[in-house]
Amino acid sequence: MPCFNEEAVLPRTLASVTEFFSDCVRDGVIAPDSFVLCVDDGSRDDTWALIEKASQTDPQVRGMKLSRNMGHQTALVAGLSTVTNFDVVVSIDADLQDDLFAIRDMIAAWQNGYDIVYGVRSERKTDTLFKRETAQMFYRLMLFMGVNLIPNHADFRLMDRRACDALLEYEERNLFLRGLVPLIGFPSTSVYYSRLERTAGESKYPLSRMVSLAVEGVTSLSVTPLRIIAFTGILISSIAILAICYALVGKETGHTVPGWTSVTIAIFFMGGVQMLSLGIIGEYIGKIYLETKRRPRYHIENATWENQ
Repeated sequence: MPCFNEEAVLPRTLASVTEFFSDCVRDGVIAPDSFVLCVDDGSRDDTWALIEKASQTDPQVRGMKLSRNMGHQTALVAGLSTVTNFDVVVSIDADLQDDLFAIRDMIAAWQNGYDIVYGVRSERKTDTLFKRETAQMFYRLMLFMGVNLIPNHADFRLMDRRACDALLEYEERNLFLRGLVPLIGFPSTSVYYSRLERTAGESKYPLSRMVSLAVEGVTSLSVTPLRIIAFTGILISSIAILAICYALVGKETGHTVPGWTSVTIAIFFMGGVQMLSLGIIGEYIGKIYLETKRRPRYHIENATWENQ
């Protein structure tokens, strides 16, 4: 459970999780030593203090604090890399808008032979119209760019030991787990649930973060933008050849019209295309630059089990 500035909602979340654990243990769904690992992603509020306090009184709560904010995807990988000796692991956000009771269905699907079970929203009634439309645009864009992902699935998923180990073999620093997990290829299925409204705090994924996530996903998993640049270059070159032929014919027949407007428009158009193309290529070069450095993804500042 990645946590970033979640002090407003975390006490209620941990209470709900521990109550859910108790019910599942009583019903024989999970083992008594199951636990929730809260990964504090460099929070600036009292999130870590709340995690530490909860872990001291409840053995089902453990905490790990990253040295600074590394991003939601990196915090997820940090948690997955830390946990050991488990049958299945479920990733879920701290706002608890994802339905805990869907985990029972996920476990049932895993028992039926699926290594990966995606939590998929059955509807988006809790979102604003703008949020719904931009989310659909996001999924359509990703699919168009050749990124294989599950529509209306975020990071609420179950993976067994085999799938988790396979995911951790992907060592890139530019992480987009929604696109990486389907690449594993193990048997998978989906569990549908209704997303709940956020009870406290604020969303950590405003429009700017969604745009950044889309750019990260496309440039990390697809070369389609580079191919679009090549296609655009061919198209513009073809138009330019036709324009040259038209100009030559006009000169020979004496129908040329003096003026600079068309020339100016062509210059600005080509300049814009070139700058856009350089920006897209630069984004890919930047990714290569960061990957070749092989810097650590994160540093662990503290962990509750080290203090016990």
